[in-house]
Amino acid sequence: MPESLRVDRHENGVVLLTLALPDKRNAMTGELTAEWGEAVASLRGDRSVRCVVVTGEGKAFCAGGDVSWLASEPDASPAQLRDRMLPFYTTWLSLRALDVPSIAAVNGAAVGAGGSLALSCDIRYAGRSARITVPFAQLGMAAGMATTYLLPEVVGLAHARELLLTGRVVDADEMLRLGLCSAVYDDASLLERTLEHAAQVASGAPVAQRFHKIALADGGHASLEDALRWEALAQPVTLATADLQEGLKARAERRPAVFTGE
Repeated sequence: MPESLRVDRHENGVVLLTLALPDKRNAMTGELTAEWGEAVASLRGDRSVRCVVVTGEGKAFCAGGDVSWLASEPDASPAQLRDRMLPFYTTWLSLRALDVPSIAAVNGAAVGAGGSLALSCDIRYAGRSARITVPFAQLGMAAGMATTYLLPEVVGLAHARELLLTGRVVDADEMLRLGLCSAVYDDASLLERTLEHAAQVASGAPVAQRFHKIALADGGHASLEDALRWEALAQPVTLATADLQEGLKARAERRPAVFTGE
């Protein structure tokens, strides 16, 4: 049986995770969920990883949760459903817990939990065919997978309210306008351009990038003073690394730096 998730490791430290269930629009089946959890766990603590890219095979990024089982369990109690849903959420959001940057290449529809997966990444780029929607209420359910946190984190509270309450579809151009993505590319070049951006991210000093990832997590610092206190601790750590010396030498020699994470 073919794998539901492809994992491709590039020499520059970029890891590409491709949801590979195009016939199901890359819906989050039980099999895909298990493979996702194992793949992300394998990246944790791997210092060769510099950046993770997520995309979908075919015409969809991710159609969201495979909710067919909900209709088959009409008598399940809220407690039983919670016990099933919470591990599902935490598995798919485990990418956010990695201390390396992540990028979503949104190649098509990102629906519900699939939209949340894209939102959970640090950066998003969209293809012309990209669409994002969070139609939970239109399906008769409240939002899940931290959508009520991730959506306002990315687009602000006012836009989050409107998108969640209407459940409407947002196309690629509006995604860019709202800040749901950083750039829009032709579908044929989306992955190539995203991997170029990922390579640029991966070329940064790993220790510094990990500090940046942590500093900006969960909305960033609460105040200017908190930011200064954090940076007064974090920056001296990087100033004591071999990578700093390499960065300074590379700049003087007018060449790209080759960082080792040391």
